[in-house]
Amino acid sequence: MKEKRILLIAEAGVNHNGDISIALELVDAAKQAGADFVKFQTFSSKAMVSSTASLAEYQRQGVGHFKNQKEMLQALELNYDDHFLLKDYCEKKEIGFLSTPFDLPSLDLLVTELGRKVIKIGSGDLNNGPLLYASANAGVEIILSTGMSSLAQIELSLGLLALGYEGEKTKNIDRESMRAAWRNPSSREILNDKVSLLHCVSNYPSSVAATNLACISTLKKAFGLKVGYSDHTVGAAAAIAAATLGACCIEKHLTLDKHMAGPDHMASSEPTELRDTFAAVREVPILIGSPIKVMQPEEINTAEVALKKVVAKGNIKAGQKFTKTNVTARRVAEGGDPMAYWEILSHVATKDYADGDPVFE
Repeated sequence: MKEKRILLIAEAGVNHNGDISIALELVDAAKQAGADFVKFQTFSSKAMVSSTASLAEYQRQGVGHFKNQKEMLQALELNYDDHFLLKDYCEKKEIGFLSTPFDLPSLDLLVTELGRKVIKIGSGDLNNGPLLYASANAGVEIILSTGMSSLAQIELSLGLLALGYEGEKTKNIDRESMRAAWRNPSSREILNDKVSLLHCVSNYPSSVAATNLACISTLKKAFGLKVGYSDHTVGAAAAIAAATLGACCIEKHLTLDKHMAGPDHMASSEPTELRDTFAAVREVPILIGSPIKVMQPEEINTAEVALKKVVAKGNIKAGQKFTKTNVTARRVAEGGDPMAYWEILSHVATKDYADGDPVFE
């Protein structure tokens, strides 16, 4: 039986703190951790955020010296050339380069100039209609994160993606046309081919109580798409549990040092932690294995010495009836099946038995 392979994404995000040399080190760490992809964030702070956007509480804890989001993001932004360096370095290291665009110019950089065929859209842009439509219209595969949302919001976003993939066929774009697109079987086929979802809790770190991994099944049933898990909890338990629930991919944040200044470091795994987590996740499909319950080949030797057999308990003469006092079950080399014990009790010995002799009658 072929094991299902779970896609592993090391989320470097902005944990490079705007320094390309740290970003390259994160690529190395992701590769050593066994990730299939290392993911960054591509944004223009000017296009993405205004100076009126305040810091989230978790951001304030990590970088409270910034006045607002715009000031923080300006310090974390990779420039145009950095992206080409990262792409080339990932190719050299034989690990996939993935990034999340947060604005339309960044989408164009990733898709048109860097030739990305797959992008991730973060939970914060699940309702960003223009970005969703343009991403689908570009024809790329989309990993869509679903933090901070309801099923109704996800359905609307998927309908808009369907309209984007249809491109020139789209005449009117409004919420009703999005809902209609979601209900259209041909649109659903496109989405099945192009889109996967990530269950996510948008806090850094997120709590165990809020994790709700049962939502992986909820999303699968509601939308019929592949569903993975973007893990913001501390430790490996949630990622491993998500894998057992059938997550198609696991994304987990990576940092070189949790104590670095920055919004996401304290919710991230250091390289050794991520390596151990990903190694455990890789084992999950193997551990689940086959639903067919049979003795495994490696159990045969144990069975030979551990499973009991029916033997004589003391001496038994030919013609004597087998009774509860003269036959028993013991660990021995040979003997009858103890599940046939009561059947044996209805028989008469056809030969003499010494104590411990196997009884098959």
